[in-house]
Amino acid sequence: MTFKTTLYFEYVRQRPDRAFIEDAWIRQAITNPLHEEVQADGRIRRWAKIEEAGNRYLRVILLEDGETVHNAFLDRRFKEK
Repeated sequence: MTFKTTLYFEYVRQRPDRAFIEDAWIRQAITNPLHEEVQADGRIRRWAKIEEAGNRYLRVILLEDGETVHNAFLDRRFKEK
């Protein structure tokens, strides 16, 4: 892993519905997001389209520092504009 993570992320990443998410996909969302939003609490949401996941969208939540991954999951509700 070449990015910082929270303990929460380390815990949820072990879940079966998250364990298959690859580090490369997370790096793609961090460095080359398709879309970005800043939440009211300062956390940053970034999305990337992942071909290897059937062209689904990965949402990565970063802490306010813009570097530390707090969460990552395939987002069924995201629609490209």
